[in-house]
Amino acid sequence: MTGEAEPSERSGRPDTAVGALLKQGEEELYEFAPCGYLSTLMDGTIVRINATLLEWLGLERDAVVDRMRFSDLLTVGGRLYHETHFAPLLYMRGQVSGIALEMRVAGGARLPVLVSSAVKHDSAGEPLLIHTNVFDATERRAYEEELLHRRREAERAHAEADRARERADTDRARLKDALTVLRKALLPDSLPAVPGMEAASYYHPASPDQLGGDFYDLLRLDDTRWVFFLGDVRGKGPEAATLTSRARYALRAAALHTSEPAEALGTLNTVLLEGQAHDEEARHCTVVLGTLEPGSDGGTARVRLASGGHPPALVLRADGRADLLDTPGGMLVGVLPGAEFATAETVLAPGDTLLLYTDGLTEARTGPRRDTLYGEDGLLAFAAEHAPSSPSEVINALSDLLWSFGEGLDDDTALLALGVPAVPGTAAGRAATA
Repeated sequence: MTGEAEPSERSGRPDTAVGALLKQGEEELYEFAPCGYLSTLMDGTIVRINATLLEWLGLERDAVVDRMRFSDLLTVGGRLYHETHFAPLLYMRGQVSGIALEMRVAGGARLPVLVSSAVKHDSAGEPLLIHTNVFDATERRAYEEELLHRRREAERAHAEADRARERADTDRARLKDALTVLRKALLPDSLPAVPGMEAASYYHPASPDQLGGDFYDLLRLDDTRWVFFLGDVRGKGPEAATLTSRARYALRAAALHTSEPAEALGTLNTVLLEGQAHDEEARHCTVVLGTLEPGSDGGTARVRLASGGHPPALVLRADGRADLLDTPGGMLVGVLPGAEFATAETVLAPGDTLLLYTDGLTEARTGPRRDTLYGEDGLLAFAAEHAPSSPSEVINALSDLLWSFGEGLDDDTALLALGVPAVPGTAAGRAATA
C-alpha cells in the first residue's frame, strides 16, 4: 500500500522532536515573542508581562507585576490620551486596535508603539482582564517622520515656487508698465492733423516683455510741407531703444534744416556713425523718410521719399491698383560714411493711400508649420484685395492681420499710412462710404 507520507515524514523531522519543540515553544513564544504582551485587571493593574516588553522598557518583572498600571508605562502625553480616549473606547467596544502611543524607557528615552487591547470576560459575561499587544513602532515612526519631513520640504518648495511666481508676475507687470511708458516716449502719442489729408498709424510689439527698435513720426515743416518717417533699428532691448530715440530726434532736427529727404538721411548716418565710436557693438537701422505737400485745392498731394535699406513703400490706388514705390540701391543707415540713399516721387490722388511698414510684417511666418514668409507678394495680394481703402481702413485691416500671425510674428511692426480722402461719387468715394 502506497499512502501519502505523514507530515512529520514530509518535513523530515521526527515526531518526538517536533512535539518537544512545540511544547516548549508555547511559553517561549509568549515570553520572547517579537512583540510585547501584557495582561491587566480592569483597573489597569498589570498582572502579567512578557520578557520582550520588559527588555524594551528596561524594567524588572518584580517592579512591574502587581505594582504598576498600564498607564504608568506611558509618557505623560500617552497617559492623557489613554485616560481620555483609549480606555473609554476600550470599555465601550471591548477592543481597540493599532493605537499609536509612547512608552517610557528607563533612562528617560521614549519608545513609540502601536497598541491593541481586548477585554476578556468570565463565563457570566463580566469583564475580567484586558489582554494587550504592544508593537515596536520605532522604524515606522522614523519612516513617518521621514515622509513628514519630505512632505514639509515639498510644501516649502511649493510655497517658495508660488512666491517666486508671484514675484515674477509682479516684476513682469512692472516691466510691462515700464516698457509701455518707454514705447510712448519713442513713438508719438497721436498723429497731427494734416489739412486735406488723412493719417493713421499702428505699432504691434512682438513681445510685451521686450523693447523693439521700430519708430515713426509725422511733423509739420511749414505752411505747405510736412515730413514723415518710419524706421527699424537693428536689435532689441535697451540698446536698440537708445538708438531709436537718437535716430528719431536726429531725423526731426535734420528735417527742419533741409528740404531734401536724402540729406536728412545723410545727417542721421553721420550721427549714428559718431555714436558707434563709443559703443562696443555697431548698430544701424533702415529708414524711409519723405516730405508731403498737399495741394492747395485738396485734390492731390506730392510725396518725395528717400530710403536707406528699407522695404519699399506701398501705394493703394483709388482705381484698385496696388503699387510698390520702389527705392532700389538705398544703403543701410549707420554703416558706411558717405552712404547713398535712393529717392522716389509720387502723387497721391483722391482715394490713394501711401503705406509705410517695417519688415516685421513681411518677415512674419505663415502656413500650417509657420515655415513660409509672408513676403512682399503676400502684402501686394493683401493690398490688391483691400484697395481702395482709406489710411484708417488699411491700418485696421493690417492690425487684424498681424494678430492673426500669432507666434509667427517674431519682430515688432510699425505701420504709417497717409492718404487723400476720396471724392464723393467716385468709385473710391463709394467704397469709402460703404
